[in-house]
Amino acid sequence: MRILLLEDDADIGAWTSKGLGAAGHVVDWIENGREALIAASTRDYDVLVFDRMVPDLDGLSALRTLRGARINTPMILLTALGAVEDRVEGLEAGADDYLSKPFAMSELLARITALSRRGRGEGDAPATKISHRGLELDLLSQTCTCHGTAVPLNPKEFRLLEVLMRSKGRIQTRAMLLERVWDINFEPSTSVVETHMSRLRNKIEKPFDAEYIRTIRGSGYMFID
Repeated sequence: MRILLLEDDADIGAWTSKGLGAAGHVVDWIENGREALIAASTRDYDVLVFDRMVPDLDGLSALRTLRGARINTPMILLTALGAVEDRVEGLEAGADDYLSKPFAMSELLARITALSRRGRGEGDAPATKISHRGLELDLLSQTCTCHGTAVPLNPKEFRLLEVLMRSKGRIQTRAMLLERVWDINFEPSTSVVETHMSRLRNKIEKPFDAEYIRTIRGSGYMFID
């Protein structure tokens, strides 16, 4: 799973990030509340793990803002405030779970697993297909069809389309796509995004006289409704 961790304490953040990574999760660790709010609003995460007391924008305020924007990614609040009224306040603000510090890594991992299952709806099986307006990705077989016609995609094209479809209606910048598709955390002078985007659109749009991906000039790309 991809997890966004908001924690300003360097020791706790490093320990938590390492533990989640060792369990097979991809972790984005951010120490500033406002930056975490931007990340949670523009990227696709499976679970958010937010410390309540952080600089600039506290975790509770970030949570309220996200819920107000109808971003319902499952969230666990971490806090040193253990009073019942503090836990109630966090849950009423939209938190899905509440974990008091200090906590055991095994408990955090168990709660993350439970939240990810709950976020998928009924049953424990994850969704294996993503579809929209006749375009469908099968995540198990790594195949793509458009209105019932098979569309041959190479692995990077498939991953690129998956990222765009999961982020439907939200702009994905070139830097975000480089990170999420190619695992590149800087912007090299390469046209790899533009080249793959052009090939992908030629395969899923032109043959079917459809528009799925829109170029947002000066910003990036967006999978449209």
